[in-house]
Amino acid sequence: MRKPLFIISILLLAFSCSQDKNDYRLIKIQTDKGEIVIRLYNETPIHRDNIIKLAEEKYYDGQIFHRIINNFVVQGGDPTTKNAKPDSLYGNGGPNYLIEAEFNDTLIHKRGAVGMAREGDDVNPQKKSSGSQFYIVKGKLYTNQQLDDLEKKIESKNKSKLYKKIFDDKLAKQKDQLKIDTISLSLDVSVAIDSIWETIPKFKLSEKQRKAYTTIGGIPHLDGNYTVFGEVIQGMDIIDEFSSVNTDQNDRPIKDITFSISVLKK
Repeated sequence: MRKPLFIISILLLAFSCSQDKNDYRLIKIQTDKGEIVIRLYNETPIHRDNIIKLAEEKYYDGQIFHRIINNFVVQGGDPTTKNAKPDSLYGNGGPNYLIEAEFNDTLIHKRGAVGMAREGDDVNPQKKSSGSQFYIVKGKLYTNQQLDDLEKKIESKNKSKLYKKIFDDKLAKQKDQLKIDTISLSLDVSVAIDSIWETIPKFKLSEKQRKAYTTIGGIPHLDGNYTVFGEVIQGMDIIDEFSSVNTDQNDRPIKDITFSISVLKK
């Protein structure tokens, strides 16, 4: 009896794994050029459930893609774009809530990735997502040398941010002094930042990231800054077509591209 039971348990395990692999949700973006089907990630349940809820409420029906940048992104989700007016600037609309960031090192900004837009770090240091605005990555191909240069650029930017933060903190502590020696303060910060910098994890692209960005392309510098919650599994050719349309100075297409979103797989 042991052998048959062992075989049955293996089959049940395989069936279970197969079910888990296919246990995901699908949404469809309907445009006048065709359908774009998106698989939502279970690793980002807050974002997944939010866009499903909005789609079921027909929140997106009649909106336009208000921001398109070739070799970068196609963006939509602003409810104020329904019945959009010519030459108007859009991109500030949404529901009256934000979404907690759901960063995952395995979910990257490869070509076809779907992420949530957000306000900048200066007003949104927690990197919370917009309640409704999303983007689809078109991106571009990179060489390994370009990725090396990007790593160095981001590291330099991060170190500059740290320097400014430490400088501002020290300056705030001396605000009651009649005269502040900014030169001495800068030297103190320079000494302090060298020791602190050594303890901070550095920006480094993984092998998975490098393979994706050098073979299918994407937007590597967005990783870890914006939540990726899905990917296009059908209709990427439509995104490619949209990416090359004529736009105004605000990156809004000259001719409006309307869309709606519905839930395919519940």
